[in-house]
Amino acid sequence: MTLKDKVSIVTGSATGLGAAVAMKLAERGSNVVINYTKSKKEAEETLALVKAKGVDAIMVQGDVGEDADCRRIAQAAVDKWGRIDVLVNNAGTTQFANHADLEALSADDFMWIYKVNVIGAYQMIRACAPHMKKAGKGSVVNISSIAGVTGIGSSVAYAASKGALNTMTLSLARSLAPEIRVNAICPGFIGTRWFSDRFGDAQFEKIKKQQEETTPLARAGTPDDIAVSVAFFAGEGSDHITGETLITDAGLHLGFAPLKAR
Repeated sequence: MTLKDKVSIVTGSATGLGAAVAMKLAERGSNVVINYTKSKKEAEETLALVKAKGVDAIMVQGDVGEDADCRRIAQAAVDKWGRIDVLVNNAGTTQFANHADLEALSADDFMWIYKVNVIGAYQMIRACAPHMKKAGKGSVVNISSIAGVTGIGSSVAYAASKGALNTMTLSLARSLAPEIRVNAICPGFIGTRWFSDRFGDAQFEKIKKQQEETTPLARAGTPDDIAVSVAFFAGEGSDHITGETLITDAGLHLGFAPLKAR
């Protein structure tokens, strides 16, 4: 599955999963737009790693919650390469709150999370769609979460936003066809600094071990696990697929791993 000479935009790609996705697409031959909001130093490091893969890349600052920034990110790709082939809506945010504590979230909390996770993705698709249609072919990959399928996760607002993103994936897969395919990936646990920064190294290792002990595949997810799935949806191997929501979580959504015979 080659992406040679294609142009990919990966939002929120300075660190973590977004950076892994940017590097995976670069390995497949795609030129890449690295997008960041605040993490300029990390974005510069990712930019260098992507270019080391032998492709071209640029770095564009922008908040996907702002429509003007979305249009500027898309235009930067067109100005540089004259086309957009792949959009990965990876940028996201959350607020941690116990699902049972209905006072833990305000309307403003919901609006902020939706602004980035749902509206931001919509605005990026709107900014890129005309260029993809002009090329006659394009792929959008929305990074969702099993939270949007199962109702678990960091907060009710986060789970609801990812559920909305999954529904939007279906709507736009219909309306943007046949030129543009739109799919979503729903990761479970991913071992990135997002978890370690939030919970600390000791708790991070505890969560990782729990994943290895309770998921049917007995493993904890890595950014590269998800990046491979993104590259599949981005490339020619998925030309016959649109409107799909792929859960990639080592089988976490199936329940606990079966007891092993002793």
